[in-house]
Amino acid sequence: MGLSKTSMVTIRNILILVLFLPVFFLMDAGCLTVFAFSKNHADKPVILCSTTQIADFTKNIVGDSFDVKCVLAPGADPHTYMPTPKDAQIAVHSTICIQNGLNLEGKNWMATLARDAGKPIITASDGVTPLELESDGKKITDPHAWFSPKNAVIYVSNITSGISRIDPSFKWELEARARLYLAQLRALDAWIRQMVHAIPVAQRILVTSHDAFNYFAHEYGFKNQAPIGWSTGSEIGAGMTPARFKTVVESIRNLGVRSVFVETSVNPKLIREIAREAGVNIGGELYSDSMGAENSAGETYIGMMRENVLTIVNGLK
Repeated sequence: MGLSKTSMVTIRNILILVLFLPVFFLMDAGCLTVFAFSKNHADKPVILCSTTQIADFTKNIVGDSFDVKCVLAPGADPHTYMPTPKDAQIAVHSTICIQNGLNLEGKNWMATLARDAGKPIITASDGVTPLELESDGKKITDPHAWFSPKNAVIYVSNITSGISRIDPSFKWELEARARLYLAQLRALDAWIRQMVHAIPVAQRILVTSHDAFNYFAHEYGFKNQAPIGWSTGSEIGAGMTPARFKTVVESIRNLGVRSVFVETSVNPKLIREIAREAGVNIGGELYSDSMGAENSAGETYIGMMRENVLTIVNGLK
């Protein structure tokens, strides 16, 4: 028995609806997704951070409430960085800027970005008791304070209170996240102390490419054995003259240093030459002025510190 013309039209319309209904739903979902993306990303207040460490502290505090951006890429050197027009444009569209301070950002480039954009700036290192380095016979402030987790606690407290003061609407959730993260930093400190005990006291001489590990060395009982201490002084300090190169090599031999270390943000050529001349191993690569790249073991502050400690202990014990 054949179908009427009206019935055939009805069946055809049903088939069209069945075939294309999922597409309509997908299109609708896609519209919702686009709208959600815009609301969750483009419309969020932006926080611009100077370094990867500062950005990671900030992300742990603000969660998804802010869009956290970082001027420096992993592996970049904050001492010598020169801001770009793109950095200035991001600063203009930011709500808050955050810097390390202690002259880490060479020539105050982060403070300049914030000032030119008319944005408030938080200095994360405020309240840290600074250590000093010697440069050309003069004492200068050591800016690498985050290498002590106790100082990282001060950083996190400053960032939390600073953002809460500028935007009080997020105060409760910022403080809640910060409490959890501060507990993780205290656990990190305890773990580092336990791990460092595996290195005999006489072997706790940390020789690296530049003076980044001053706070770490002070905190965990590494020796400042002049003239090498925990750095060759190649970038900050006396500089690497031929006479100093010879003295550093002799000191490494005389002190029985087991390994020296390269850094991710410093050219390894000099430290490799020192190691070869002194007849010691390269103990590995340490994260210093910058954390690791995305998806690396050192892409967070806690991951960076963890991997550094494992590398140092393995190279010196």
